[in-house]
Amino acid sequence: MTKNLSSQNGLSQWFTRLLAAIFLGGQVMLHLLKTKIHRRNTLDQMAVVGPDSSLIALVTASFVGMVFTIQVAREFINFGSGNLVGGVLAIALARELTPVLTAVVVAGRVGSAFAAEIGTMRVTEQIDALYVLKTDPIDYLVIPRIIACCLMLPVLTILSLITGLAGGLLVAIALYGDHISQQVFLDSVQNMLEVWDLIGAALKAVAFGGLIAVIGCSWGLTTTGGAKGVGQSTTTAVVTSLLAIFVANFFLSWLMFQGTGSAISGGL
Repeated sequence: MTKNLSSQNGLSQWFTRLLAAIFLGGQVMLHLLKTKIHRRNTLDQMAVVGPDSSLIALVTASFVGMVFTIQVAREFINFGSGNLVGGVLAIALARELTPVLTAVVVAGRVGSAFAAEIGTMRVTEQIDALYVLKTDPIDYLVIPRIIACCLMLPVLTILSLITGLAGGLLVAIALYGDHISQQVFLDSVQNMLEVWDLIGAALKAVAFGGLIAVIGCSWGLTTTGGAKGVGQSTTTAVVTSLLAIFVANFFLSWLMFQGTGSAISGGL
């Protein structure tokens, strides 16, 4: 009975904080229209989201590209379609793998940091001190993080796409060089990857970056309960960000890529 009540209270609290995150997103939109941006804070956060997160994002993308090539190339070669491996890898990376996996990496590394940092400021009353100094926490803390995520995540995504293709190319040449040459791989990428795929990847990255930043900041601002509350907020913020990324990815994919057209036919 006690466990059921605890789980119900936890779920109710989660929905309450989710509504607070949605409300915070609306506040951010209003503040962006009528307030100045703290440039120094924004540049600092861009460094955290971009350069400081690039290594793990690029390593992840390279191994994803290599694993995808290993899994797909053999089957395509058996069906006599080895010339499509590069293009199929490029489409998979651009439309789904790099936007989602890069966002997952950033959510785990940066979103958790946002929740922990702002949550610590909340429980140590530093947020209240900002109000005393007539500084709005949304302008000073939240907006720079949202701008940083929305600007740097597309850059990381495109770099991850290039790295993933490079990893796939290396594996294709090393393991299947008798069937897939470098020129065949690159020609397939060029023939099948369209500009809209790159635009779609960037748009997804912007949306995911906004979700990660808003959720991380909102969970930090609603933290209570001292050090224990900070830990719980950090964990829940990451889980909620991942859930939001996967749900948003479905709807964005449905809007961008529904229909009966085929990119593969262009590579035949």
